[in-house]
Amino acid sequence: KKYRKKKNIKKDMTQQNFMTDEFGHPIADDNNSRSAGRAGPLLLMDYNFINKIAHFDRERIPERVVHAKGAGAHGYFEVTADVTGFTKANFLSKIGKRTPVFVRFSTVGGEKGSADTARDPRGFAIKHYTEDGNYDMVGNNTPVFFIRDPQKFPDFIHTQKRNPQSNLPDADAFWDFLTQTPEAFHQVAILFSNRGTPYSYRHMNGYSSHTFIWVNSKQERFYVKLHYKTVTGVKNMKANEASKIAGTDPDWATRDLFNTLQKGETAEWKAYVQVMPEAKAANYKWDVLDITKVWPHKDYPLQEYGRLVLNRNPQNYFAETEQAAFSPANLVPGVEASNDKMLQGRMFSYSDTHRHRLGGNYTQIPINAPLRTTLNTYYRDGYMVVNGNGGSGPNYYPNTQGGPVPNPKIAEAEFELTDNKTYRGPYNHSNDDFEQPRNLIMKVMNEEERNDFIENVSGHLKGAKPEIQSKVIAIWSKIDKSVGNKIASNINQQKL
Repeated sequence: KKYRKKKNIKKDMTQQNFMTDEFGHPIADDNNSRSAGRAGPLLLMDYNFINKIAHFDRERIPERVVHAKGAGAHGYFEVTADVTGFTKANFLSKIGKRTPVFVRFSTVGGEKGSADTARDPRGFAIKHYTEDGNYDMVGNNTPVFFIRDPQKFPDFIHTQKRNPQSNLPDADAFWDFLTQTPEAFHQVAILFSNRGTPYSYRHMNGYSSHTFIWVNSKQERFYVKLHYKTVTGVKNMKANEASKIAGTDPDWATRDLFNTLQKGETAEWKAYVQVMPEAKAANYKWDVLDITKVWPHKDYPLQEYGRLVLNRNPQNYFAETEQAAFSPANLVPGVEASNDKMLQGRMFSYSDTHRHRLGGNYTQIPINAPLRTTLNTYYRDGYMVVNGNGGSGPNYYPNTQGGPVPNPKIAEAEFELTDNKTYRGPYNHSNDDFEQPRNLIMKVMNEEERNDFIENVSGHLKGAKPEIQSKVIAIWSKIDKSVGNKIASNINQQKL
């Protein structure tokens, strides 16, 4: 009886939730450091303290250069219509098929502690865990972007950040750059409309923005643009409401998404695709590879093909949302990159950023690792290898040791180049950079929305120097004379 009693006590002790260090060693005291006597100096031999504080010193990793502030959730993508005539992608192969996803929403220009309601585009990134590896749709809540050549991207982002001397937001840099980049004014028109301050992540649409290529089983290529329409309904804030909430609850959108899912509700979007046969692109009015332009729906209607459902919060924000790493280079057979220059630049930049921020083996972090395919690679070594490092198998290819081999059946579709020499020079398509923003402001916006847009531009432009204000007003006047005049009047500039 004595033996049984002691054995039960020991069993109860092991079942208690005792603290350990990161190596699994039990901790006797985690509130008091060890010193040489009651009033003496601390001892270097207090490994628990040394280890704890050293780990704490390294808890923060570099924040993202862009999209630093964000929220994420788990869910699934479900196919609702047959698109096999356009793509051979396995995750889109049959109606009703579901693919698990992780989605991260974000602001773009602000720091990690910035307000969710800031006037800014919103990131809309979806990681699909497909049977052919991870497919990332790395888009925004706007169908266009500010620039069409990645050479300008570092300069553009610098103008969205803080002044290098004052460390304050810089209206001069913001507008000075834009006046030298007229193709940006389509995106600027969206940004300074009420769509620039969405009510929450659930109340905004998402877009691939870029043109991608779908390839079917016959190796036929189609240009596509992807749209995700919120089921909750589009809802935006006016500038005064967004500013007020920024001061009272800067985590408004993060809280809204988390609380919605925590209550057992879902956030949903319907997925649509615009499809253009490759042969149609050359003679289309708009450059299909220009991310600053949309394809009017009357030319290429939206075709519904799926739904995106978010139904589960992350268990740990840092492990999942903060360490989630998306890249537009993560494509699967049936989905390929177009020659959109911004897309080509992002395909390198995003993965390169993750290697800097998270380490060379960031793909082994669980949130980024493929869930539904066997990992067969010759990538080896580097910091933080946690996947077995290929075991005892060969670390080179080709080999005769039974290592994995390429699958030529999933090779990219071939395409012809239009030029036989390299080119570095000005953009030379006949696109009109002002027609689409003009249509947006004068035909899509109603009078109230147009007035809000003019007030929003005027309020921000007041912070710039008079000579920069004049240049900005001149461009808005080229888009529409009345819009330029109203902005000029609002900031007491001479009408043009």
